[in-house]
Amino acid sequence: AKWLSKKTGKTWRLPTEAEWEYAAKGGENYKYAGSNNIDSIAWYDKNSYYKGSSHADYGTHPVGTKSPNGYGFYDMTGNVCEWCSDWYGSYNTDAQNNTKGASSGSSRVLRGGGWINSAGYCRVAYRSSSTPDNRSNRIGFRLAETN
Repeated sequence: AKWLSKKTGKTWRLPTEAEWEYAAKGGENYKYAGSNNIDSIAWYDKNSYYKGSSHADYGTHPVGTKSPNGYGFYDMTGNVCEWCSDWYGSYNTDAQNNTKGASSGSSRVLRGGGWINSAGYCRVAYRSSSTPDNRSNRIGFRLAETN
């Protein structure tokens, strides 16, 4: 984000968890980011991991090889889990808009599920977490521009 900000003159950052979920929903009410049919929009265990490491569909894939969601975003479900800027913590159960995550913690939020995950872990609503120093071919990120 710092490199891209310096290169473009714009300010880039990880999205908050609420921003990520809003973008993933794409203005629609699907279970996955763009469809209720996960095979049409996501790389996940059944069409990637279980193929085996010698198969061409094993592992991460170039972005845009499946259908986009309603906002035109690709791969918000499946392919790789995505970092959010929020610390992982419990949500308030009351309805809220643009919720803020925990103010501190040891793990950051991951959303979207990845090529190694089952469909349940790829739902738009599913949340997981990891320590910020975790590096994996199953974890990635997308950036949000700050105006």
